[in-house]
Amino acid sequence: MIYSTATVPVNPEGETRLTREQVWKGLELKARDARLFLPPGLCTRCDVVEERAPHFVREATIAGSDLREIITLEAPSKVTFFQATGPREGAIVNELFGDEAGELHLKFYCYIGLRGKELNGPEEQVVQTQFDSEKGYKAALLSTLKRTRELLAEGRL
Repeated sequence: MIYSTATVPVNPEGETRLTREQVWKGLELKARDARLFLPPGLCTRCDVVEERAPHFVREATIAGSDLREIITLEAPSKVTFFQATGPREGAIVNELFGDEAGELHLKFYCYIGLRGKELNGPEEQVVQTQFDSEKGYKAALLSTLKRTRELLAEGRL
């Protein structure tokens, strides 16, 4: 099984400050349409196909893999992606929280396995290394915040 986590500050020095509400809107947009937040061409399809409070279901093609996710939104702090079909199974969470000083942070964590692959085998070890690298989910969090700032500047948030 793969467990990975990363946390970044929402408002590092030198960046346009984002409020909790703005970050939450960005996270909700990302959950509903990953194409807005992933590099061009990485996500070629992303459709909400069912919606029932407190969750919705999206089907997407990301990096050439078709997947179905059940997504829960716990406003204004947590988005959970349950991997129903596709190459992975398990849960991926994006969580927005404030520290003791009142500064916002965005945290990613996941507990997933690879369908049809050996538990803790070489394929999972490769994915674990990717997730934990500087180009892994820490980079994805930073990219999400960058894109949220862009959408805000464009008046689309």
